[in-house]
Amino acid sequence: MTERFDVVVVGAGPAGSMAALTLARAGRSVCLLERGPFPGSKNLYGGVIYGRVLDEILPRWIDEAPIERWVTRRVTMVLTETQSLAVDFRSSAWGAKPYNGATALRPEFDSWLASEAEKAGAVLVCSTTATGLLLDERGRTTGVRTDRPGGDIEAGVVIACDGVNAFLAKQAGLTSTEDPSHYTLGVKEVLALAPDEIERRFGLEPGEGADFEVIGGTGGIAGGGFLYTNRETVSVGLVLSIEGLSRSETRPEQLLAEFKSHPAIRPLVAGGDVVEYGAHLIPEAGLAMMPRLAGDGILVAGDAAGMCLAAGIWLEGVNFAMASGAAAGEAAAEALERGDTSAGGLRGYRKRLEANFVLADHRRLKRAPHLVLSDRMQHQYPQLVCNLVEEIFTVRNPSPKQGIVAQARQERRKAGVRLRDLARDGWSAWRTFR
Repeated sequence: MTERFDVVVVGAGPAGSMAALTLARAGRSVCLLERGPFPGSKNLYGGVIYGRVLDEILPRWIDEAPIERWVTRRVTMVLTETQSLAVDFRSSAWGAKPYNGATALRPEFDSWLASEAEKAGAVLVCSTTATGLLLDERGRTTGVRTDRPGGDIEAGVVIACDGVNAFLAKQAGLTSTEDPSHYTLGVKEVLALAPDEIERRFGLEPGEGADFEVIGGTGGIAGGGFLYTNRETVSVGLVLSIEGLSRSETRPEQLLAEFKSHPAIRPLVAGGDVVEYGAHLIPEAGLAMMPRLAGDGILVAGDAAGMCLAAGIWLEGVNFAMASGAAAGEAAAEALERGDTSAGGLRGYRKRLEANFVLADHRRLKRAPHLVLSDRMQHQYPQLVCNLVEEIFTVRNPSPKQGIVAQARQERRKAGVRLRDLARDGWSAWRTFR
């Protein structure tokens, strides 16, 4: 039997739950579909959530959300096979309200956020997959088909938050040809360690957390690594270029084992029991891969819209998903109120994303993914910088000390970095991050 709602939201991740919450509060009937047995059961991510998006929508989130640790230590690390160089920043301000970032486990966080949508009036339906769109004779989206017998759901608007594969956006003709270079593969293990042992190893106080972002350590494949502390576990993983991984013919779990054995990483994870392993595609190209965000009767948000910021300095996803979901919900409610859910009637969605940080950040940092994943940034520069620092701190008495500029010139030549490439990349980095 076909059911009818004002809006059906596909995917109960952060984007979908925020869209459903916003619509329910606007008085609209909304169905929130989730293919897993509960929200978050199918989701995988690095581990840090930035909650400013929640401040106005769920002002008590700091006290109510299932947070593991508040991040007070941020480490950006460069690795070669035998070396490591880190910028280690700590802030006591991040350990007090309103906090900056927090580690959380997605099954718990996503379930909490979906429950907030339910409290507002959304209908959550789990263990149900949207298998396709319902279309009228003009090709306009009018709902979704599901894998339940007689489980079609009609709706004035469909909000597709169905993840990186974006099946519904593809069916609606909103996506362009896929480019493998636009995706990376994230692989992660969750290791069990006692809370006091985590705090000892990472130099933390109870309740504090650490966020390590790593360039290198990926076996020559473009990408990077990460370490995040939870209450009783540590999340460790790699993000790997799909093309590079395919060419290498190396299993990602082998690369992760090698990463964990690196001298800079091993003391932090040694002895941890693996309680979870997972892999997940990540939309890496930002603005270059975003689909059209609205069609007749359909909006696309979160990972399905490529809204993951992978800019080297900033690695964010959940906050972009929540902001885009909330904007989609507001735009859908506005379109339904006007009685125009065509692509033109839903244009308020993009206007909202333009007005907040979502599209502004992606536009400003559109060059970052290509720069960060370039061969020189991934391989030559880490070796150059680590060798330079090693030489500077190596005492070679009775030989006189060489000046830093002369040493840098020598290491640049050893690394095979041409001066014009260094200047070009420096200019690109300046234009991107200034």
